[in-house]
Amino acid sequence: MAVWIQAQQLQGDALHQMQSLYGQHFPIEVRHYLSQWIEGQLWDAIDLENPQEEFKAKRLLDSLIQELQKKAEHQVGEDGFLLKIKLGHYASQLKSTYDRCPLELVRCIKHILYTEQRLVREANNSSSPLGGMIDSMSQKYQQINQAFEELRILTQDTENDLRKLQHNQEYFIIQYQESLRIQAQLSSLATLPPADRQLREPSLLSKRATVEAWLTREANTLQKYRLGLAEKHQKTLALLRKQQTVILDDELIQWKRRQQLAGNGGPPEGGLDILQSWCEKLAETIWQNRQQIRRAEHLRQQLPIPGPIEELLNDLNSTITDIISALVTSTFIIEKQPPQVLKTQTKFAATVRLLVGGKLNVHMNPPQVKATIISEQQAKALLKNENTRNDSSGEILNNNCVMEYHQTTGTLSAHFRNMSLKRIKRSDRRGAESVTEEKFTILFESQFSVGGNELVFQVKTLSLPVVVIVHGSQDNNATATVLWDNAFAEPGRVPFIVPDKVLWPQLCDALNMKYRAEVQSNRGLSEENLVFLAQKAFSSSSCNPEDYRSMTMTWSQFNRESLPGRNFTFWQWFDGVMELTKKHLKPHWNDGAILGFVNKQQAQDMLMSKPNGTFLLRFSDSEIGGITIAWVAENPNKTGERMVWNLMPYTTKDFSIRSLADRISDLNHLLFLYPDRPKDEVFSKYYTPPLSKAVDGYVKPQIKQVVPEFATPNPDPAANPTYMDHAASPAVSHPSNYGIYPAM
Repeated sequence: MAVWIQAQQLQGDALHQMQSLYGQHFPIEVRHYLSQWIEGQLWDAIDLENPQEEFKAKRLLDSLIQELQKKAEHQVGEDGFLLKIKLGHYASQLKSTYDRCPLELVRCIKHILYTEQRLVREANNSSSPLGGMIDSMSQKYQQINQAFEELRILTQDTENDLRKLQHNQEYFIIQYQESLRIQAQLSSLATLPPADRQLREPSLLSKRATVEAWLTREANTLQKYRLGLAEKHQKTLALLRKQQTVILDDELIQWKRRQQLAGNGGPPEGGLDILQSWCEKLAETIWQNRQQIRRAEHLRQQLPIPGPIEELLNDLNSTITDIISALVTSTFIIEKQPPQVLKTQTKFAATVRLLVGGKLNVHMNPPQVKATIISEQQAKALLKNENTRNDSSGEILNNNCVMEYHQTTGTLSAHFRNMSLKRIKRSDRRGAESVTEEKFTILFESQFSVGGNELVFQVKTLSLPVVVIVHGSQDNNATATVLWDNAFAEPGRVPFIVPDKVLWPQLCDALNMKYRAEVQSNRGLSEENLVFLAQKAFSSSSCNPEDYRSMTMTWSQFNRESLPGRNFTFWQWFDGVMELTKKHLKPHWNDGAILGFVNKQQAQDMLMSKPNGTFLLRFSDSEIGGITIAWVAENPNKTGERMVWNLMPYTTKDFSIRSLADRISDLNHLLFLYPDRPKDEVFSKYYTPPLSKAVDGYVKPQIKQVVPEFATPNPDPAANPTYMDHAASPAVSHPSNYGIYPAM
């Protein structure tokens, strides 16, 4: 029988648990109307820990949206009209939520199906799993859910023991009162005549002895019950600590690491819904056990029995308070980081969230969050719990925000929409450090109470490091600082220490991640591209990738020291390439039309073996953000001699006048894109369409690029009367300055 059919038959707490799985992140209506399709997909075939599986997840997301749209289209009638609108809205919502992180959709649906199957299995009181999905679920997630199940059973067990203890203690108190009544009767015998006293005293003494023996025996039993309950609580708290460590120190830290790498262009960190559901389960279990320990303490005070229980309960109370304190302070997180390159007098946003806020009813008295910018030194002092005297390193406008509870999603968050850094106070810089290497952080802090002011928490969280700039010209150097920090920061570091040098392959991973994100391309940097970058970085001529595997690059080599013979650093050159490609060359890069990372000598070697008119596109060595065309042709000064020519590099300024495709179209001597593709086959789809005929007697001119030495007359001058030929801004490079190579 389908899981969904059985899930709809759940009752009571199980039904409530099942309903709580759904929300804005995955509406229950989608589960209902696509139940057969959802249960028929191979969700467990996707490895959530493997980013390469993202394309499979994307295919499932697209199919899910298509199924929803199909379902919407088939709705008819008055009720069908409303459902059609609703399902169409859900299709758009799911696409918007998971388009950039389809693996999170798979994670979400796996969690839903696993939980539904568990709830159905428990309701049927059956130990056999429904289908084979549970067996193939992620082992880690299974362990987390199994631990929660164990905690639920332990907590229920101690609850039952506590009730039994309370019942026995109440009966003990009744019997104790009975012993006091017997004692009072014995005392009153003194006022009776001796004959009456002798008649009644033996019976009362016997009854007193029986009750006192029972009380002594029962007091020992109660003490054993109390100790047994305390030991069970110790076991529960040990498991709670372990589970909390897995969720906070493993899963949440991994999410934060993914968030940090997303700042470098890595895949999105994914939603927090599953993490929040785990944290809420932790909060609920911790709170239940805390209440049990308090009730046990109340029973002890009500009936003190000498023994070690008082100290045990104090320890348990202290431990459970530590656990809940760690949970609350660790789950106050930054869901949306502020920009890491922060320009003064510019609006920016950030969102903070408390993952356990809804479960602990923090929203009943909405807390206020304050944002402050602090320096690296102040951040260090803060983490050492040193008194920072509310120091800040600048002034942020609109830096207070009240946390809001969103009923539909069950989230408690504060969204700072209009912050602006009014001024910044810089510290004394060390050695060669520039202003774009100085790191700050945004400190978010708040205070709230739990359990009706029973516990009050001061919570603080630091943003990822930010670099403050005052002018756009500082952006690329600031980005280098952020890139290095995001890529190479180690978990639990002292703010904001990073290694001064890293292995070249590590840097390659960071550069490739950044390049793909900036250019928004699936075509990253190839091994040949990375060898070219290594040659540039290390002034090396080796073409063997293995030669660079164990080499290290320092921060100074990356973005402090200029490249040999240049007035710019390695990063500045690479950043210029990314900017140019992102703004003007993206389609050509994606098509594979740009080799790009090729030096002049390599271009010469590649082209000289090809027919005349063969050309390639490579990034300029001598200019930041430049690309040049190299082609092979006859030497006009020497008959029969061939040579490689290089145009002066094009920059963003040139492409704002005329596109690369149009410039290539203009140059009739360029025939084949290396190795042998006809240029029109590659670039024609990007050519600007011809201008329309003259209007009102006016002919509109169009700029056309020419290279004088290779200009050929138009075969049909009347064919394009609207063109005006202009001397092109890039001219043929002069041999002595721009390296026109002689024939080989």
